[in-house]
Amino acid sequence: MTVVPLSSEQYPLLLIELLIKLKAKDVMTPELVTAGRSDSLRAVQQLMKANRITGVPIVANKRLFGIVSIDDIINALDGGYIDDDAEKHMSTHMVVFEENMPLSFCISYFQKYRYGRFPVLNRDNELVGIITSRDINTALLVELTRELNKQESQSQSKITTDAEGMHLFKVYHVRRYDFENAGKASTDIRKFLKKCKIKSGLIRRVSVAAYELEMNQVVHSLGGTITCRADATHAEIIAQDTGPGIEDVELSMQEGVTTANAWIQSMGFGAGMGLPNAKRVADEFDISSSPDGTRVRVLFRFNDSEETKTNENK
Repeated sequence: MTVVPLSSEQYPLLLIELLIKLKAKDVMTPELVTAGRSDSLRAVQQLMKANRITGVPIVANKRLFGIVSIDDIINALDGGYIDDDAEKHMSTHMVVFEENMPLSFCISYFQKYRYGRFPVLNRDNELVGIITSRDINTALLVELTRELNKQESQSQSKITTDAEGMHLFKVYHVRRYDFENAGKASTDIRKFLKKCKIKSGLIRRVSVAAYELEMNQVVHSLGGTITCRADATHAEIIAQDTGPGIEDVELSMQEGVTTANAWIQSMGFGAGMGLPNAKRVADEFDISSSPDGTRVRVLFRFNDSEETKTNENK
């Protein structure tokens, strides 16, 4: 089954989140075409033709009794019993979805059973929808587009230029465990400061802080933002995440203290140096944390240094 017509390499985490977040009821087709047990297979065939579908649930009082597929119709035509009641030849060995089943489970069922469709039942065992692989693909495309548009609209990026030079304001969105994109904020900020001809040593300090704060969110938070305001005189970076917070902030500022799990550390991250490093390189460092999230602010003053700007020939 071709489940997802998108590159999982390009959108790995977003796709995984959608597969977990979406339920069967979110992707099913609720407008059902059904037939009764006493309806003839010929009547079912006409329903399939009129609605361009290949399977019809057989239902009575919202209860699912079976499904007639296009194969059942072909067999009925070949066998000469197309006018028999549907209940005599419908498939009764069915695998059904519960409406709150995660989409990831639904996909695994498609791969396991190779059926073309699955009925969806509510908690009262009433038929409330049906899911095909096409429904899943369509829903994922819609949700992916919606999420990407949402992120794009949330992203704020602005570089302005006036008599005093260029000014940067940008918000970077950081996702939990997104190691693939970790470091993009620090790289972007470094490029901007180079354009402002900031001394390389100062750029390195800002980059270190930005990278450490970004990685800290990737490893320890549920996701957050890195906001940067910078120009030729200063750079301010604010890292704000959505939890779970730091239980002991003072302890977290000690080098080598980490709450990263073994998996994170096996990849070379979570060494317990992020916050201490960010504080060490910054001119100002503020941190506050609660179960709702952690906020870290670092500030760098370029005008205080005699080496603020590089010589263009250097």
